[in-house]
Amino acid sequence: MVRIGTHNVNGIRAALRRGFHGFWSKANADVVALQEVRCRVADLPAGAFGAYHATLDTGHLAGRNGVAVLTRTPPARVRSLTDTVVSVDAAGATERPAERIVNRDLAPFATEGRYVEVDLADAPLRVASLYLPKGAAWPYEEGTEEKYLRKMRFMKGLARHLTSSRRDAAADGREFLVMGDFNIAHSKLDLRNWRSNQKSEGFLPEEREWFGSVLGPRRMVDVVRDLHPETDGPYTWWSWRGQAFTNDSGWRIDYHLASPGLARAAVSGFVGREDSYEERISDHSPVVVDYAVA
Repeated sequence: MVRIGTHNVNGIRAALRRGFHGFWSKANADVVALQEVRCRVADLPAGAFGAYHATLDTGHLAGRNGVAVLTRTPPARVRSLTDTVVSVDAAGATERPAERIVNRDLAPFATEGRYVEVDLADAPLRVASLYLPKGAAWPYEEGTEEKYLRKMRFMKGLARHLTSSRRDAAADGREFLVMGDFNIAHSKLDLRNWRSNQKSEGFLPEEREWFGSVLGPRRMVDVVRDLHPETDGPYTWWSWRGQAFTNDSGWRIDYHLASPGLARAAVSGFVGREDSYEERISDHSPVVVDYAVA
């Protein structure tokens, strides 16, 4: 059995103060994908990732973005949108060459710390951490066309990459798993107030259509939705403002998308929603799935 989780930490230093280690020590996951690490390597607190080995792409935008995959042992292979990532373990941080993902639509995002994938050394899996741009509600909001188009371009490139990487992983005898913050609620089950958000970024018709296009019995499978087919949510993000968390007025925007073989191996999954507003680690809660993989 392999336990795998994903967590948008909304800043690793703040998350550490709020209980990051407590949750993941108890969860005892074998692999954890992180998004919005939002910290330069030089500013990482000592022991930030505990006993895990971290493969980290911080990007070049100070205080923004940053993705990582935490594993028990150093990965066998690393791919990213750039040529270099950072390996962090108990001995410290070192740069590591990465295989650059060649994709004309993803290339403009190479310095933003939005995607990294690894081949595990101790299981036949390829695992990726994704932080998809938030986008904008253009044309419903004036002056937001550029942000809207950037997200659409990233999505276009990502769809192609998911297909190519899944096929490449299969040729190597591996299943493929992409986790992270997609900034899209796919269906009406994936956000509480869907009626009032039909012109909001993250629930635009074209975003939802794109999300559906990458899913399928021979493409990628939304694992948590497969495990909870008729459930509202389980939500993964709530605004810090107002009573959204208390009233569970959330969005499900953090996903495990798995190749079909791995999806069939999913045994159980849950969102680690904190018991109270005061105990929140981030504005996102972790999503954890157990897979029956040796």
